[in-house]
Amino acid sequence: MAIRINLDVVMAQRKKGLTELAGEVDITLANLSILKNNKAKAVRFSTLDAICKALSCQPGDILEYVEESEEDNGDERKS
Repeated sequence: MAIRINLDVVMAQRKKGLTELAGEVDITLANLSILKNNKAKAVRFSTLDAICKALSCQPGDILEYVEESEEDNGDERKS
């Protein structure tokens, strides 16, 4: 996927843990972990809005577009 989620980076910069953020955003730990580990296939705007409010950041701080070739640097490739 060409969108990288940098939630872990922003959380570390804000010194906010997974449990704390999940409580503020009202999302399960499992779903927040999926986002944090860049495994999500989609994110609701309402969730993104709540995350940005809780972390005092912009969506662009969390979401990043990367070229497909940058992602393929040693990762498994799907056929």
